[in-house]
Amino acid sequence: MSLTRRLVGEAIGTAFLLATIVGSGIMAERLSGGNEALSLLCNSTATGAMLVVLIVVFAPISGAHLNPAVTMAFLFRREIGFVLAAGYIASQILGAVIGTWTAHLMFDQSIFQISTKARMGLGLFLAEAIATFGLIFTIFGTRQWRAEWVPLTVGLYIASAYWFTASTSFANPAVTIARSLTDTFAGIEPLHVPAFILAQIGGAIVGTVVSAWLCLLRKPAMARP
Repeated sequence: MSLTRRLVGEAIGTAFLLATIVGSGIMAERLSGGNEALSLLCNSTATGAMLVVLIVVFAPISGAHLNPAVTMAFLFRREIGFVLAAGYIASQILGAVIGTWTAHLMFDQSIFQISTKARMGLGLFLAEAIATFGLIFTIFGTRQWRAEWVPLTVGLYIASAYWFTASTSFANPAVTIARSLTDTFAGIEPLHVPAFILAQIGGAIVGTVVSAWLCLLRKPAMARP
């Protein structure tokens, strides 16, 4: 695939991911009658299911990273080069913002919003590090032993991590940035975004190292440009 197709694929895929996260959050909030557990169940189910679809569709085009932390993990392993990684991350963030705005439009909300939902505390930051560690480990572990199962294991992992992590598992810097732009169920106050992203990057680094050692991952022969 050409570079342009890869970048557009990452942008479209991440846009659909955020439209699902934000849109299902809005829908769940409207239909749940104030039951937050039910809202989270709807949100997590929709997100996990959509991830399976997106990875199946976009993996042949761009690898379906849809997440700067995943792209960084592939960069750390030298499976892609810096220029391609930078392009992916920019496309993911752009797509995430567009997906969030699209969800607002679909539900007749103001396009431009800033979240007021506080997500602050050491427990939440630790949860983000663990959630991202688990995501990276899931990706590389599944690639090593059952590569064809990656869409399913990633979707199931994220749906589960919504529930076992205190932060509801953002595990994605592009998602975190975009969710600061929605004052809905899925939002996060902008002031808390940097700490979440730092925790995610830390989790991604540790996940890359541990999965390489434990899963006996081979070093790639050459990085893509």
